Amino acid sequence: MTTHSNATTGIAEEAVSRWLLDHVDGLAAPFTYELIAGGRSNLTFSVTDDRGRRVVLRRPPLSHVLATAHDVGREFRIISALAPTPVPVATPYGYCDDLEVNGAPFYVMDFVEGSIVKDEAGAAPLDEAARRHATEDVVDTLAAIHAIDPDDVGLGELGRKDGYVERQLKRWRTQVSAVEDRPAEIDVAHDKLAASIPAPQGVDIAHGDYRLDNCMTAADGSIAAVLDWELCTLGDGLADLGMLLISWTQPADTAFTPWPEAATKLPGFGTRDDIAERYARVSGRDVSNVDFYRALAYWRLACISVGVTNRYAQGAMGEQPDVDVTTRGSAPAFLAQAAIDALDGR
Repeated sequence: MTTHSNATTGIAEEAVSRWLLDHVDGLAAPFTYELIAGGRSNLTFSVTDDRGRRVVLRRPPLSHVLATAHDVGREFRIISALAPTPVPVATPYGYCDDLEVNGAPFYVMDFVEGSIVKDEAGAAPLDEAARRHATEDVVDTLAAIHAIDPDDVGLGELGRKDGYVERQLKRWRTQVSAVEDRPAEIDVAHDKLAASIPAPQGVDIAHGDYRLDNCMTAADGSIAAVLDWELCTLGDGLADLGMLLISWTQPADTAFTPWPEAATKLPGFGTRDDIAERYARVSGRDVSNVDFYRALAYWRLACISVGVTNRYAQGAMGEQPDVDVTTRGSAPAFLAQAAIDALDGR
């Protein structure tokens, strides 16, 4: 994993170092902190101790934190519940909710070796056999998540157990309705989705943003850890399958795709049909309505894109000279149309 040599903004080094020594067995001071991933999501730091051992620290972003967003305590609860199960997650070591330590809650987990397979560079460590295995294991891992009874692992109260799709439609429709110049396709897609909601096949632990690049992939293609549990709740697991499918760009794709540079275009990776067929076989689920879940994933991205584009246009994201607002502005309509096309079986 590539780290960056940014200064440790977001880490009160002296206080956090004391906490690490008191709460994580076997660490030795002094520590070096390096930012792995930042932005508007939770901040992720690699922490290296005096003997070269590495752990990972996650904390909320430095600003724009909503009361219910970026809940690292919830993330820690989820990976702690999943750690004894067949689902691969980083071993959790400890959670700190004392704001005197670092000004915000944080948790610490093991550092998992592997690659974030997002683009061609990320896929470089994988040969074609490993890419085929990654295609299979990312599906098997998703099926393993959905095979867990939330009550059996102490997550039965993580969210409501009914009306997952209805709540998703209501939540994102409410947010996007504040933008008056949103594309008409957003509302058309919403109405088509609302009129065709399939009956759920169970109450699942739904990751919420399940993609290959939200996993750590080992050199042989196996999924070493599922990451980024920020959006996890209880719901219809087929929504995770829908997200995985729309993120899985193929070489022959010519229409609009949200991930044009995705690693999955490279030789060795399987197809979207491979993914759907394997998920059905491994999970025992009926995937005949998978086009609905692809459409739901496209539509949710369209709604998110409307909000982000609107904030850029209003200057709420600050100076962003590398951001093409015009290009961003076209994305919501393309995504919403992709949702409509998916519902029509295209």
